[in-house]
Amino acid sequence: MTVNLHYDISGAGDPIVLLHGFATDLHLWDDQVQVLAPKYRVIRYDLRGFGRSPAGAEPYSHAGDLKSIVDQLGLSRVVLVGLSLGGGAAINFAIEHPDAVRALVLVDSTLGGFAWSQGFTTDQAAIRKAAIDTGVDAARAKWLSLPIFGPALQNSTSADRVRAQVGSYSGWHWLNPDPGRPFTPPAIQRLGAITAPTLIVLGERDTPDFHVIASTLEQGIAGAKKVTIPGAGHIANLEAPEKFNEILLGFLNTLA
Repeated sequence: MTVNLHYDISGAGDPIVLLHGFATDLHLWDDQVQVLAPKYRVIRYDLRGFGRSPAGAEPYSHAGDLKSIVDQLGLSRVVLVGLSLGGGAAINFAIEHPDAVRALVLVDSTLGGFAWSQGFTTDQAAIRKAAIDTGVDAARAKWLSLPIFGPALQNSTSADRVRAQVGSYSGWHWLNPDPGRPFTPPAIQRLGAITAPTLIVLGERDTPDFHVIASTLEQGIAGAKKVTIPGAGHIANLEAPEKFNEILLGFLNTLA
């Protein structure tokens, strides 16, 4: 079975691919497209099982799906900007296809092979149980009650948009076994394979797990730079769009 991924292209120039986080979709990047499209060819897509992209039943990987997008559009040496789950996918892609990546921007990123805290894993299990036992609405409510969303929901700039993004998520990954293929060895053991210039962006108020991941990435990727956005939480590009865009554009301007 072929899964058709929904994507959007804006602007012209060097290609930048934007990868969203869990329970969101390509509209997570609306504020960034506005500032990037005048100079770059901006590609964003709904990851498998999110937004308008179906999940499918066959084994897959998000990095493999990204490779399909890159190949289908005839892209070469792309800049990848990934938030949370999207950051983890970008890392895996950069490890597997180093020559295809011009630069990486990892925002409040996940990392394959990271040992999550007990609280994080317990919360994830409780959300899946709520979806199966009570329904997706209950799971969405639990998801939004997680500490990672506290700063975003307290922020008038981002609160309504975060609720809308999560409110439109189907809950597929909570209700079904994910047929995703494991990335082995995990990325945390292979960060030295990343050769692209890398910027790590961290919301100051993101949860401790993501602070540890950001430090791990900074130490493991040669030449990586880390920037912390004051006052922002896990969804830094929505919570502080002007500051985030300033940091992103500044990094892009340094690329050869």
